[in-house]
Amino acid sequence: MEVAIWLLLVQASLGAFDTLYYHEYKLRLPHGDHTHVELRLHATRDFAYAIIIGTLGFATWHGAWAWVLAALLLLEIIITLWDFIEEDKVRKLPPGERAMHSIMGIVYGGFLAYLVPDLTKWSTRPTGFGSAYHGIPAWILSLIALGVFISGVRDLVASFREHD
Repeated sequence: MEVAIWLLLVQASLGAFDTLYYHEYKLRLPHGDHTHVELRLHATRDFAYAIIIGTLGFATWHGAWAWVLAALLLLEIIITLWDFIEEDKVRKLPPGERAMHSIMGIVYGGFLAYLVPDLTKWSTRPTGFGSAYHGIPAWILSLIALGVFISGVRDLVASFREHD
């Protein structure tokens, strides 16, 4: 599980950079035309990510809850693929952002490769949550989860804004 947590921390850090640099600073997505759907996808994914990265540093998901976590992980993949399609429909991605998304996909695959065996074991336990503690990475993930949640709220609100 330690490797999965470190990969999740790398993934979350790359995601934070992608959001702050590309989405907010360079492209100003919340202020763009024709970005409503993309912003709603980002918000939905942010809320799923906030749960995933906010809990795995301190908790294990057992029984039926393991299947809920698996569903959240699958939802994140579906939203990301949909987001890639939506991005290509409404805007040209800078090469750096496209490369960032590729790197994030690779890291996410590594994270899943290390998480799924534990998730499989957790699914056989009685339904509930177990305690886990992964030290400093857990606390950093908690801070990032808060930022991801705030970003999701911002994107959701911006998705309903009228643009000129």
